[in-house]
Parts: sequence; structure tokens; C-alpha cells
Amino acid sequence: MTMKKLLIVIMMIVILAGCAEEPPKQDGTALLNENWTSIEKAAEGSTVRFYMYGGFAHVNNWVDTYVAQEVKKRFDISLVRVPMDASVFVNKLLTEKDAGKTIGSIDLLWINGENFKTTKQAGTLFGPYAEKLPNYIKHVDKSLASFDFGYPVDGFEAPYGRAQFVYEYDTQTTPTTPASFLDLSSWVRENPGQFTYPQPPDFTGSAFIRQAFYATTGGAQQYMDGWDEELFNRQAPKLWEYLNELKPFLWQKGKSYPKSSAEMDTLFSRGELSINMSYHPLHAQSKILDGSYPESIHTYVMHEGALFNLHFTAIPANAPNKAGAMVVSNFLLSPEAQLSKLDPGNWGDFPAIEMLTLSEENRHAFEGVELGSATLQPDILTQNSLPEIPAEYVEALEKGWEENVLR
Repeated sequence: MTMKKLLIVIMMIVILAGCAEEPPKQDGTALLNENWTSIEKAAEGSTVRFYMYGGFAHVNNWVDTYVAQEVKKRFDISLVRVPMDASVFVNKLLTEKDAGKTIGSIDLLWINGENFKTTKQAGTLFGPYAEKLPNYIKHVDKSLASFDFGYPVDGFEAPYGRAQFVYEYDTQTTPTTPASFLDLSSWVRENPGQFTYPQPPDFTGSAFIRQAFYATTGGAQQYMDGWDEELFNRQAPKLWEYLNELKPFLWQKGKSYPKSSAEMDTLFSRGELSINMSYHPLHAQSKILDGSYPESIHTYVMHEGALFNLHFTAIPANAPNKAGAMVVSNFLLSPEAQLSKLDPGNWGDFPAIEMLTLSEENRHAFEGVELGSATLQPDILTQNSLPEIPAEYVEALEKGWEENVLR
């Protein structure tokens, strides 16, 4: 080949390369202006680092096996789960922003509540991206997903699952359980040392004191209009009084509290506690299936109702692989992933998608999942659902508990 022909070939290659469709850049503006096909193309061959609470072994296993295998097969994405408490990765994002770090190490987060509010207010999240996800558009109740603990989502996170607070007990050893928070006050006196709750800000322990706050101050509705400092200061002392009255009759006489829900599970499974609690209605059935609990374990809710929420995934503003994170977030909302997640043998997490949006075949598949004898039926949970309190109250309650109950 002559030099002239070689130059012509090189020029043609350059021209053709310039005409080829380029995948969207990983900066937010470019991605949000692209179509979904282009976003999926940009995610091919990439790695997504998913930062999430690592205290649930069965959840970890589901992410490491089913989710990781599916996103690799479908999208050629390598999913790496990074276990980390939400408060830690929130501080990491805030520190990175203060340091001006524009390219971080986190691609996707499992998040909700006050942690979402903190990161969104600080400008450390990418969005609005939820409306770009095909499964969000098709399957999600937008009115339900538009607020997270009373704080506007504005498309900066996508729902992942539904949770509701339940209590667990062994029907063989604990024939009677407290049906209300008033009953609980008497029950702990009659059964000293057999009840406690995780130390806030553990998520389960914080949820327990929020439920007690509703029960001891006249219900949830008064708090639904947003943060009211005067109202909180007037009502919170009733909660501190109630919890301090319980304290001498708790496990270890209230001198210490389990540090996590996982520690509570251990105490309950070996009989040190007669009642356990979880923000996952199928948690007990999952424990039965993995052999940690006997089949005599059942769940129930208090007469005052049970806290309910959606949990979400979000993408940091400095995520190095936003396209990949969007594709994984969208897959987690797919009917296939939500169905797998519902199975208590996998995770046992209620779906974040609406059944009426599914085909008849898919609806039958969800209806056919065996929830197990330990699990309350969804209609009972729905009838007893209580809204989550606005995020500002969560922070105030956790701080107030430390100052007025722990000390």
C-alpha cells in the first residue's frame, strides 16, 4: 500500500469513528438528556459499587448471588457490594464534598429517611434520575414514592422495597404478648428482663421509639404537617417518662441495650428475650427457613398500628459510574427482581411496585409466593399501617433518647 492510500485509509477510519454513536458521558447533565438505550450502552462492561447496610446475611447473599448474576448476564455489569452503615457513607459523601472530590468511590446507595434528607440537602446526590428508569415509569405508585419520611424525593432516589414494623414471639414459650403499648408497660413488669430494644440510632431501635412516641402522645396525625419544635418539646417528655418507666424491667435492667437488630435476633433465638422486633414483616419466616428460629415463631402488630415505609436506592453526585448505577437501580425495580426479593427464602421484602401494573401471569407469580406461617397477611399489615414521621423528628427523637433515657 502506497503512503497516499495509507493516509486515505487512516482518514476514513477517523471519519467513521467520529460518526459512530458515542455513549453518554458520566456527568449528570449528559445522562439525563440521553435515552435509556444509550444509558444501558454506557453501562456495559462497567463495575457498580453498591454501598449498603451489611447486617442482614440473607440480604447480602441475595445481592451477591441473584442480583450480581443477573446484572452481569443482562447488562455485563459487575456488581460489588460494599457493606457500610448508612451514617458512615453519609459522612463519607459529606466529607468528599467538603474536600471538593468530584469523582468518588460510591456508585449506588441503599438509603432512606433522615439519611436521604441529609444527603439531598447537602447536594451530594445525583438527580432527578428516577423518572428516567423504565420500571419506575411503568410500575411505581408515584404519589407513594414522592416522599421519604415526609421529605420530598424529587426523583433523587428510586424505591427498592416496602417495610413494616412487626413483633416476633414464640407461641410455645410466650402464649401471651402485650397487645398495646399500655399493655407492654404491665407486661415488662410481669416478665422482667425478657424485653428490650436496640439502642438508637440503630434503625430498628429508632423505629421502636417512634412507635412509642405515637402511642404515648395521641397518634401520628399531629406530626404529619412537618417539623414543629414547640409540639415536639411539649409531647416528647411523655415518651421519655414512658421509656424510663420500662427501663428497670428491661434486659440487663436497662443498663445497656443491644447495639443492633442482629444482636437482638441472637438474644431472642437463644431465649434471653421473649419478644423480638423487626422492620421487615417476613424476617421471622426467613429465620425459620435458615434454621435460626423454630417454626413456632409468629409475628404480630400492636393495636396502635405499625410503622410503614418505602426504602430506596440513590446515586451520589460524584458517583464514577452513574449510568451503571441507573441500570442496576432500574433492574431492582423489575418484576423479576421484586418477585425474587419477596421470597422469604431469598430476602422476604415486600415489593415496591404496584401489582395492577403487572401482567396477569406476573400477578399470579407474586400471589403464589409462600410467605410462611410466621408472616402476617398483607391485608392485615395494610389495615394497621402508620405513616413514618418527618425526618426532623427522627433526629430529635434519637438525640432526645440519648439525653433523657440512656444517661
